[in-house]
Amino acid sequence: MVQRKSLRPLLRTRLVAALTVAGLIATTGTALADTSADRAVVQEALDQITVNGALGVQARVTDGVQRFTARSGKAELGSNRPVPENGRFRVGSITKTFVSTVLLQIAGEGKLDLDAPVVRYLPGRIDGRITVRQVLQHTSGLYNYTSALPLDPDEFEQIRYKHWAPEQLLKIATDKPLDFDPGTRWSYSNTNYVVAGLLVEKLTGKPYGKAVEQRILKPLHLDGTEVPGDNVEIKGPHAHGYVTVAGKPNDVTRINPSVAWAAGEIISTTRDLDTFVVALASGKLLKPAQQRELSKTTTVSPEYGLGLQVQTLPCGSKVWGHGGGIPGYSSQLLTTPDTKKRLELSATSAPTGGDPNPALLKLLDEVFC
Repeated sequence: MVQRKSLRPLLRTRLVAALTVAGLIATTGTALADTSADRAVVQEALDQITVNGALGVQARVTDGVQRFTARSGKAELGSNRPVPENGRFRVGSITKTFVSTVLLQIAGEGKLDLDAPVVRYLPGRIDGRITVRQVLQHTSGLYNYTSALPLDPDEFEQIRYKHWAPEQLLKIATDKPLDFDPGTRWSYSNTNYVVAGLLVEKLTGKPYGKAVEQRILKPLHLDGTEVPGDNVEIKGPHAHGYVTVAGKPNDVTRINPSVAWAAGEIISTTRDLDTFVVALASGKLLKPAQQRELSKTTTVSPEYGLGLQVQTLPCGSKVWGHGGGIPGYSSQLLTTPDTKKRLELSATSAPTGGDPNPALLKLLDEVFC
């Protein structure tokens, strides 16, 4: 769910709109066509994205026949420096897939019951009816804390460098009534993954970022990925992200990402995301029982599993993954269930208008259909 005051910038909002308008509903897909992506068409789509809302964009494409990277635009205003190939970027809500994976690993170890009330592990923290599964699937009814924060471009500077403790973020939500009775509806809420992060910390006895590092980043050698905490910098080669304030571009590359915490603070690269999604989809990170839970949807949540979006493209190709957005940056991670076709994409917001929807749909069609 995209709201006015969410962590998703304008480009991410348009991406969500593009995917929604395209009719991505969770139904069984037809067989994939035996075709490979045309590099020229992919490049043309990226060029159109940079003309219509992005300063720079990088993509990593795997289509079952070939693998390649492509990029368009520039890394920062006032420079002709190109977007770094495999540069680092803020992945936003793709963080949720990492956190959900850790909790599913813990469930596989017998230390967590997905259908148990969260208060069994975090007594008194949230409504006692809410289960772990409902948190991971966004059916808890918890108020979205980011809706109460000044995250619009003209307000964001107020909190840009502020440290937020997860307990502060959770309190913003629990001071509000539930949006609906747990399990009766689906509504995207970043609060759910603040709770998920707290569960990881309670069950592992260590910071959630350290658990992600030890359980996923190090075993998969994701050297370009980090959980930054209060560090405002993006280490290594990266493109700059911008928001528009009073008609002028404001560079928001440097922020304190604790405002997103376990809901969206991770920094990564397209290569690392590709490695992660292949390992996740192929069962290298989870036991079989938890692997089945990962992409399981319900009538209440037909397009979202446990930290995973599950969708079917108009051409019939089934994909799953996650999108992400944080001021200045938008990202997308998509794969077919067999991992033969994959797309990792990062775009930096530009202080220009335009509608990237047609180009985004063209890119998805070329890679997956």
